[in-house]
Amino acid sequence: MAPRKKTEEKATANEAADMVLHYLRKQNRPYSAIDVSANLHNKVTKAAAAKVLKDLHEQKQIEGRPAGKQIVYHAIQDPAQSCTPDQLSALDTRISDLRTQTTHLAATAKMLRCSLSSLSSELSTADLLGNVAALEAEKAEIMQRLDSLKAGKAKKVTKEQREEVEKEWKTAGRVAKKREKIAKGMWEYIADQGLEKEQREELREMLGLDE
Repeated sequence: MAPRKKTEEKATANEAADMVLHYLRKQNRPYSAIDVSANLHNKVTKAAAAKVLKDLHEQKQIEGRPAGKQIVYHAIQDPAQSCTPDQLSALDTRISDLRTQTTHLAATAKMLRCSLSSLSSELSTADLLGNVAALEAEKAEIMQRLDSLKAGKAKKVTKEQREEVEKEWKTAGRVAKKREKIAKGMWEYIADQGLEKEQREELREMLGLDE
């Protein structure tokens, strides 16, 4: 046997009047009796809502106006809370300023997201420093070999070896230019973060960007 549907407890006459008046004041917009009953989850029936709204209207606690075949009611507006023309003008100006700020902030956020995406696709600072250290070690080894060659301990280089070295040199040159571009882009991003001059100089020295 299917369980019986729980009956919604209905509000008393006084409770209904308080609930309806409080609801209209809180929402501050017009509603019909059907709307009020539905929005109060039927704690006040449609018939009770209609009677309460009519009574409150007659007591001049709310306003009521015909809307087609029904009447809609709303809370009475307090003239003391109305804005003066100067206040409305000030609010319009404030709204305009906030819209402008929103537009600028949205553009800035878009630019920062693009920068972040670009930086995320490149090597991290730690990786760059690690690569610099590896290249320094490789440079030291090459210089040592060069000193040995200058001392007359050179072996005859074949044409194939020379072409291979030239190929590697060109490849290294392209890699160096790419890394220089990455370092330049990274530094421009860092410089835009509002660091003081001394902080920027210390950071450049730490990263070895002036070497």
